[in-house]
Amino acid sequence: MTQPNDADPPRHAPQRDWIKNVRYAAQGLRYAWRTEANFRLEVLLACVALTITLLLGADLVPVLLCCALVLSLELVNTALEALVDLVSPTFHPLARVAKDVAAGAVLIASLLSLAVGATVWWRAWLR
Repeated sequence: MTQPNDADPPRHAPQRDWIKNVRYAAQGLRYAWRTEANFRLEVLLACVALTITLLLGADLVPVLLCCALVLSLELVNTALEALVDLVSPTFHPLARVAKDVAAGAVLIASLLSLAVGATVWWRAWLR
């Protein structure tokens, strides 16, 4: 059994590491906002969806969850595209598959979120 030494990282990260991690995450959000038109459009559509939900007095939770899902998947898609571009700077069919499949995940989440939103709004409209 080995003994820990001074070079081993601490088992529990101090608070300053958590703050650093939040800063890194904010940098990622800023990068996505600056470089990804789809992310900006999805943020705008999420704001519209949340506004409609509030105006109708509809259940906010499913709409919030759908917005979070779509935006999170878009961020994962952006990260995957950057990683694929790093490891495969020239065209490769599998690189294209990885990017297309990730984009497909965002598309499915977006379409199903639209269906959830329409259902929530329709029910609120009928009340």
